[in-house]
Amino acid sequence: MATSMISSDDYVSASPERKRKKSQVEFSKDEEALTIRMFNLVGERWSLIAGRIPGRSAEEIKNYWMTQHSTTELRK
Repeated sequence: MATSMISSDDYVSASPERKRKKSQVEFSKDEEALTIRMFNLVGERWSLIAGRIPGRSAEEIKNYWMTQHSTTELRK
């Protein structure tokens, strides 16, 4: 019988930080600027904001916002 050599490195999963960066959606500068302006106008109404950005879902915008911006830093 052949014995395969499997190291412990074969079972190590990616760190949570690496997974987060890999699944993070990229937004263009224009999309980010529009998201900020819309957030300041309508608040956390993600579906309204998504309606202004073609190809983006409300969930994508909400996730992007929650990972990139604090809600208190932009509202004045």
